[in-house]
Amino acid sequence: MPVNVVAKQQLTVGIEEFVEGAAPDGPFAVVFEDDGDTGYLYALDQSQSGQSIQDAMHIYNVANVTDRHLPSVVELGWSPDNCKAVLLINDYVHAIFDFSAKRGYCRTGFPPPSEKWHGHDWDDSAFKLFADES
Repeated sequence: MPVNVVAKQQLTVGIEEFVEGAAPDGPFAVVFEDDGDTGYLYALDQSQSGQSIQDAMHIYNVANVTDRHLPSVVELGWSPDNCKAVLLINDYVHAIFDFSAKRGYCRTGFPPPSEKWHGHDWDDSAFKLFADES
């Protein structure tokens, strides 16, 4: 799975933190936020005037993370075409945004997607979005 990691940060679940990762080329970015209660991943299109947030996916509820007292490593990465973003926490894929298809995949499948996006249900076939394109 070729991934260009653009952001890597250690955090403790439940302590407020933002991790932002812009695509190396193009207008897209993703932001992971732990607000102290929940973890969310946001899809941003910085070419949009006004609201740049296009969609958001729930990653976890802090209260349900059993090892939240241990440090975690959050990584944000991009596919070679700069249109698919992935969130890894401790080397485990939690979510993928496909900007070209306007589709999200996350382990919780929550919440329903925004108006112009499709689905959030997890599908292991989403890994194929990061297949080597060379």
